[in-house]
Amino acid sequence: MKFGCCLNMVSSGPDGTGMEWIPQAAMAGCDYLELPLAEIMYMMEPEFLALKQRLGDGGIRCRACNNFFPGKLRLIGERQERERALKYAYAALQRAGSLGASCVVFGSGAARCIPDGISYEAGYGQIVGLLRSLSPVAGFYGIDLAIEPLRKAECNIINTFKEGCSLAKDVNERNIKVLVDFYHLCEEKESLDHISNYGKGHLLHVHMADPEHRGFLRDSNRKEYDAFFQALKGAGYDHAISFEAYSRNFINDLKKSLIIGNELWQS
Repeated sequence: MKFGCCLNMVSSGPDGTGMEWIPQAAMAGCDYLELPLAEIMYMMEPEFLALKQRLGDGGIRCRACNNFFPGKLRLIGERQERERALKYAYAALQRAGSLGASCVVFGSGAARCIPDGISYEAGYGQIVGLLRSLSPVAGFYGIDLAIEPLRKAECNIINTFKEGCSLAKDVNERNIKVLVDFYHLCEEKESLDHISNYGKGHLLHVHMADPEHRGFLRDSNRKEYDAFFQALKGAGYDHAISFEAYSRNFINDLKKSLIIGNELWQS
């Protein structure tokens, strides 16, 4: 198992990417990093090249990108900005591929929320159509898209891993798969059995944070983490887990999480 970190969650810089932490995260022992695509898309070309240089200097790969679409871009509803979304996606996926990412996470809760006056069925159909249109673009850059179920407090559609797998099945494209996020899974009180029951063939990527405070891992909750890891193993998953967590003492918290994660996975 490879362990990485979503740097946007601990960003202290004006660009919101967390790129200022790349050297320290690499030295802490991360196998890879995960960076926010919407924030990367706000960068001018010199800034983007500086980001690539920093990754190269740190000797670490950006394996995945989260935060695909900016929140102001409307993906669902009567005011759906489909053509703008596709144009944006072409450029964003090109940048993600240039960074070496093989996975882009489709969370983007604010962008994909169903607006008032639109039925769930209509909104769902628009997401299916969008993902089918995005599939060949992502494939061109060697990228798989991971549908991210989000808790109801953040989005009103696709809130559980089971629903994410159903969506991937309806889209029916080989590079459209699903992410499971331990924090959101716990918030929605979804059964861990859904990971092993529905994950095979669909599970592409994993986010993890402590469910009590959305922070990094801590010793007191090892049993909960272990149960989650066993469910991942039951689905045949053995690729990568990104810590997507808040922290006031980032490097120390990251180092401890890497130790806990590796110990539990190997146990």
